[in-house]
Amino acid sequence: MIFADHAATTPVRREALEAMWPYLTGAFGNPSSRHGVGEEAARALAWARDAVASVVGCRAGDVVFTSGGTEADNLAVIGLALASPRGRHVVVSPVEHEAVLGAADALRRLHGFDLDEVEVDATGAVTPEALARVIRPDTTLVSVQLANNEVGTVNPIAQLAAIAHASGALMHTDAVQAAGWLPLAIDDLGVDALSLAGHKVGAPKGTGALIVRGRLPIEPVLHGGGQERGRRSGTENVAGAVAFATALRLAEDERADAAARVGAATTRFRELVAGAVPDAVPTGHPSHRLPGTVSYVFPGTSGEAVLLELERRGVVVSSGSACAAGSDEPSHVLTAMGFAPEVALTAVRFSFGGDVTMADAAAAASALAEAVSAVRGIVR
Repeated sequence: MIFADHAATTPVRREALEAMWPYLTGAFGNPSSRHGVGEEAARALAWARDAVASVVGCRAGDVVFTSGGTEADNLAVIGLALASPRGRHVVVSPVEHEAVLGAADALRRLHGFDLDEVEVDATGAVTPEALARVIRPDTTLVSVQLANNEVGTVNPIAQLAAIAHASGALMHTDAVQAAGWLPLAIDDLGVDALSLAGHKVGAPKGTGALIVRGRLPIEPVLHGGGQERGRRSGTENVAGAVAFATALRLAEDERADAAARVGAATTRFRELVAGAVPDAVPTGHPSHRLPGTVSYVFPGTSGEAVLLELERRGVVVSSGSACAAGSDEPSHVLTAMGFAPEVALTAVRFSFGGDVTMADAAAAASALAEAVSAVRGIVR
């Protein structure tokens, strides 16, 4: 089997499992408890916080452990906007993950915020000029993803953050898909907050973090015991935090080599697809993109049917975001990029992981050509 759906989730790394095991067994204490078992758990949590901070280039106190990217996005968007004394206007892009879009809409529905979506170009990118057109003197927060989860387009976040800050707004970026592929140094990105999810880098599902600069006030989404310096209540998932930190550090250590290898295999895959399925339409930016993500639309087919034909041939992919799986609606990412709804429904996304080989790329391209041919034979 060729698993080409790493943008949905990655296999858990053995190193992450081994790192978390002690905190599921003997060292099971609550890190808030004032006894030996609890203090052992607290030391592990502090190690995990330091490890994540070393990858992002922030202070350990800026790391807030969460249950994953969705919670991190909600805490960033809702928490920063509600805690800011400035304005009631939020800007997001229309191609954001549903977690950001849903959180921003909650601000609009429940708290009376004005919400604007900054236009994206045909590649799914937000340009500095587009952001400058919608930002206002009373803008509270701008949230634009570092890399898109469906088409892989990478945004010029540092430039966008500079525009947000020039107007006095805060800047958040959803970096869930970028982790392990792109640099995450928060100072270089220029952002105030950054979301991460463990299961995109080889940690178990249900782990992640929000990096938020400690000087910033943030209204908690979860209230209670005041854990995570009062920003996220609830007994910490010590084993999950250790696994996440272990996987994130390993992904960062391997990032440059993995990006080069996977990028080369993906380029070969795209070349083979261009020859074997000449009417396949690639989506996303041709060069400013994640190394292992490539997406196509196949006019005249069904994306779900192509996906099933690929799986019969041993290639596992998706038709877009895993969070929208099973939906009959076209991808909001592709329609925002200008694709007609009926064309957006033909999308298929390949997202290769660090173990992909040139042979895998060739086999996947061949299987895709066969799958599209089979589906078109049925449709016709």
